[in-house]
Amino acid sequence: MSQPSSKRKKVISATFSNRETSTNSDISSSENPASAIINVSAVEVPELTEQEQSDRLHLERKVERAFFEAGKALAELRDRRLYRSTHRTFEEYCKDRFSYTYRHVNYLIAGSVIVDNIKMGTNSSQNEQVDEMGTNSSQNEQVEEMGTISSQILPTSEVQVRPLAKLEPQQQHQAWQRAVKQAGGKVPSGRIVKDIVQTIMERTQVPNSYQVGEVCQILAKDNPELRGKGGCWAIVSAVNDFSCTVRLWNGECTVGVKHLRSFNYLPDECQQVREICDRINRVYSDSLEETVKNLLQLLGKLNRPYLTAVEEKLLSLIETEYGITDGG
Repeated sequence: MSQPSSKRKKVISATFSNRETSTNSDISSSENPASAIINVSAVEVPELTEQEQSDRLHLERKVERAFFEAGKALAELRDRRLYRSTHRTFEEYCKDRFSYTYRHVNYLIAGSVIVDNIKMGTNSSQNEQVDEMGTNSSQNEQVEEMGTISSQILPTSEVQVRPLAKLEPQQQHQAWQRAVKQAGGKVPSGRIVKDIVQTIMERTQVPNSYQVGEVCQILAKDNPELRGKGGCWAIVSAVNDFSCTVRLWNGECTVGVKHLRSFNYLPDECQQVREICDRINRVYSDSLEETVKNLLQLLGKLNRPYLTAVEEKLLSLIETEYGITDGG
């Protein structure tokens, strides 16, 4: 068998040897090797053409809007139930199609809503500024330039807007503008946004006036962590500074004061709801059939402290079917 590799090695070796000899001779020719001058040829970087500049801006905008566009698309897929031909639920569809957890999907959708709120606030503030300053062309150009520099700096990641979900829509725009300013006119990190939101919340918190045993209703208000819980009654089991630990039909969670609204039930009515909650909690589990879980969820969203005769029969039938007794 022929051995061309050996010849190739010799050629390469000779090449490197020549380069090394040349380099050493150049350096040794200097009286002081430490002060040797190495000539490096300059590489000319061509300026971007007008079309390239336009393409760059277009692509940058696509990167910046990636999570926003994803949230918008997911919301439309969910609202129009465009997944129904292949999947029973939106959650299963997102997991199979995109490998997204349900929580991540909710964060993306909520994030796109927040970006819309920021954009609406930006447009509103700019319009107000135009009205105050006048409407001649030079002033409009000034407002447009200011918007490009500061007001039009939008989030590029869902993590940056997640803390804003705790604020009202008009507060979200204000908090974002403060975060941009604190970041030196650049896109702020999630940590900066979170710190500003925390400052706003501490300044506007309402004292917790709820009591243990009180029956409230959960108000989701675009909070992705409460998705699926909106409208459920919640029995207060612990009172914190600015939140309550509450019992739901399917478990327990902590909810901020602004996401609760009291039903103002009488003590006897609160006791009736607690008894219904106990019964549902005893029978509920993740392994239940979907129809049964849906029925229990409906019972957990009643706007009255009692069951009708039909609802009582249905709940009793489920308890019997799964072997749940009053003491079980």
